[in-house]
Amino acid sequence: MTTSGPPTLDDVAQAAGVSRSTASRAINGGLRVSPEAQAAVDDAVARLGYAPNRAARSLVTRRTDSIALVVPEPDQRILTDPFLSGTLAGVSEGLAGTDLQLVLLLARPGEQRGRVGRYLRSGHVDGVIVASHHRGDHLETELGPAGLPAVFVGRLFEPDPQFSRGLRYVDVDNVTGGRLATQRMIDRGRRRIGTITGPLDMPAGVDRMIGWRDALRDAGLADDAIVEGDFTTAGAAVAAARLLDQHPDLDGIFAASDLMAEATLRVLAERGRSVPGDVSVVGFDDLGIAETTSPRLTTVHNPVVQMVGAATSMLVDLVAGRPVQDERRIFAPRLIDGDSA
Repeated sequence: MTTSGPPTLDDVAQAAGVSRSTASRAINGGLRVSPEAQAAVDDAVARLGYAPNRAARSLVTRRTDSIALVVPEPDQRILTDPFLSGTLAGVSEGLAGTDLQLVLLLARPGEQRGRVGRYLRSGHVDGVIVASHHRGDHLETELGPAGLPAVFVGRLFEPDPQFSRGLRYVDVDNVTGGRLATQRMIDRGRRRIGTITGPLDMPAGVDRMIGWRDALRDAGLADDAIVEGDFTTAGAAVAAARLLDQHPDLDGIFAASDLMAEATLRVLAERGRSVPGDVSVVGFDDLGIAETTSPRLTTVHNPVVQMVGAATSMLVDLVAGRPVQDERRIFAPRLIDGDSA
């Protein structure tokens, strides 16, 4: 068969020997289509190189065949933060084998509140994954009542079911991870252990700090050596210097991400403090940085790619109307041995 332009739905139907409506149903999900007709349409689509008109299709199905990944962080962090790079890899892995396209939305700090939420609620996407969210983003309260399929990477802040109904999330057990990191140093004889937290307007920052504090209190040790960080190397360098100035007797530091642990190692070296001789250091994430530091960083493994892949698969099922039983899925962390603690 030859055509004067791109193949049409009528061309596919004729090549498959089925009606136009059957060809349309086969292309759009196979509802009420026999296996034989589906196979014939699939073969015709492949032979003709047919591509559905997405704009026309969306008018009928009310679907956009796209999902959004919302990252409420500055643009540059997408390129420099291994957690966010792992998040992109996990979404890509989760979308493999589907026809869904990815829309990346960067909700920059200081932008007008509600801009991203309005975009998401306006029918531009079929569902959304939110990663690296902060309390002040208000995305939970904006997405919950909207009814748009949504999965968060990181536990929800908002406990009110009026706002969080229908929202799902995946996360690593950050409290246990913080405890594992701190307990390693306690087991190695450290008795004055401080922490550089993540941002305390983020679930991960709060929960890793809780794990650090729980381990110290169970061991009867002081838990006053604490400085808030921002999950960046520049911010951590300032935080590490401040922590050491305030508590020069520290013999252990739990940095709530490997980026911050890397900066902490540099600050300690500049001050002539050996690791792990004078001060033990443990990080969190295990996304490649730990393998490049000197000494090699002891860290907590955070299964980001698998976790985000699970979030994406969950969202794909929600968009397709398939039942999703779990409102949350929690992954277990594990300690990764290194030379820094």
